[in-house]
Amino acid sequence: MDPRLSELKSWSVKQLDQLGNNLTNKWRCDVVAGDASFRRYFRIVDDESSWIIVDAPPEKEDSVPFVAVARQWQSYGVSVPEVLAEDLELGFMLLEDFGDEQFLPRLNPDSADTLYRRACDELIKIQRCEQQAERVFPPYDKALLQREVNLFRDWFLGELLVLTMDDEQKTQLDNLFADLIESALQQPQVCVHRDFHSRNLMLCDDGRVGVIDFQDAVWGPVTYDLVSLLRDCYIAWPDTDIDRWLQRYWQSLEVERPELINGTDVEQFRIWFDLMGMQRHLKAVGIFARLKIRDGKEGYLQDIPRTLSYLINVGARYPQFSSVVAWLRSDVVPAMRASGIFNDDAMQRWLT
Repeated sequence: MDPRLSELKSWSVKQLDQLGNNLTNKWRCDVVAGDASFRRYFRIVDDESSWIIVDAPPEKEDSVPFVAVARQWQSYGVSVPEVLAEDLELGFMLLEDFGDEQFLPRLNPDSADTLYRRACDELIKIQRCEQQAERVFPPYDKALLQREVNLFRDWFLGELLVLTMDDEQKTQLDNLFADLIESALQQPQVCVHRDFHSRNLMLCDDGRVGVIDFQDAVWGPVTYDLVSLLRDCYIAWPDTDIDRWLQRYWQSLEVERPELINGTDVEQFRIWFDLMGMQRHLKAVGIFARLKIRDGKEGYLQDIPRTLSYLINVGARYPQFSSVVAWLRSDVVPAMRASGIFNDDAMQRWLT
């Protein structure tokens, strides 16, 4: 028995009827794979038509930002699902269906150039979105950036690995956090999706690149979404490919948004990109650990070795991070192996 699902179905049928979509007696409701939140997604299918319905319990999920961002971004031409109906007091939404074809399973060495070009075109549209009276994006400020990197220390090092740090190691980590946050705040600020990666980009039947899971959008660093895409926690590419795609995106900015990067060269942009990625990957590792410990979601644990490898490999390029990188290699990686939590193949592949 699932009273909320029954209520959601009844509400959705009523909304569809009001929109002129009278369902036949053969319609069905299927479960759609969820995400790392408390939202649940279902698909109503009737003949050749389908819609997504969302259960977002209001005591656990605030759906106001989702609806507001969707409608604003749609006005800028971003391919987000249309919000066909909503009752935010109940926590119900009826959405356009983008299908199930994520970027992730379609990405391979032959398709990556084309798919990333299309994704970057969509990202340029997002970065054109402006602060408006009806949707003022929260700032990706120092306090938020700090809370995010603290997830690494609190949930990954402290809760998952139960790793003890001495005063020098704590200072090194604090200095790393401070440098990464300072770099993020120095960048030109734009509209940031905040989870712009291969699991949140859809290949729609009509040829569009659909963008989902955008409700946490903020006003923040220009490189944030690009590094989320190119140094994805769920798939890795050779540095030569990443550099080529970064160069291409930079060239797009020179044409589309010259005022945004005025006075900045591509080398500075690359440094911002690298350090922004380190901040993001600290956050991601912490979130993956929290999902396991707090929410009982273990599937993300096996993405930690790949994600931590970005942090180590990129940090090794910058002399100011040499001490903390050495500590990650000498203490943190062995603690991961000793924990028995992580897949041996993943550890061998990413953290040798």
